[in-house]
Amino acid sequence: MARYTGPRTRIARKFGEAIFGPDKVLSKKNYPPGQHGVNKRRKTSEYGIQLREKQKAKYTYGVLEKQFRNLFEKASRTKGIKGEVLLQFLEARLDNVVYRMGIAPTRAAARQLVSHKHITVDGKVVNIPSYSVKPGQIVGVRVKSKSLEVIADSLSGFNHSKYAWIEWDSASMSGKFLHLPERADIPENIKEQLIVELYSK
Repeated sequence: MARYTGPRTRIARKFGEAIFGPDKVLSKKNYPPGQHGVNKRRKTSEYGIQLREKQKAKYTYGVLEKQFRNLFEKASRTKGIKGEVLLQFLEARLDNVVYRMGIAPTRAAARQLVSHKHITVDGKVVNIPSYSVKPGQIVGVRVKSKSLEVIADSLSGFNHSKYAWIEWDSASMSGKFLHLPERADIPENIKEQLIVELYSK
């Protein structure tokens, strides 16, 4: 399946945030990329601001346009506040849940672990990053993959208590997805209402 594979620091600099995780270059060059990045003072239209927020959400969660629109349409048909439901659906993606559990250091790494069949859901291998994890399901590391260095390094010192909707069991290297997170518990700096306004035009 297609995914964004271009320069990540450039995208992070565009938004002025480390949306892909810690970034040494971004900390040194926290201004837009390009020849005139430092002095860029162009006024952005209302549509531009809304579009920028949608792009930030897409890049943050590693979702392409068609998937993102499908999730928004699904959120529109679901009871609740559209923007919040959209973020909840993004948080329930398997690659994101693997990242939140600390099994992988970044969402991109989590996506790779899922694609390479290192992750199980309720004991069965699932290799679809966009798989929607349901409340009560248990996401874990496949027995053959528990010795992988990238997983051990990522789990080492990870604070599993920071996400209230996940219950982690170190002994089995698995975690239970307790429930969809409340908006206040989702740490991403995304103004979801702007995305709703963009798609409502």
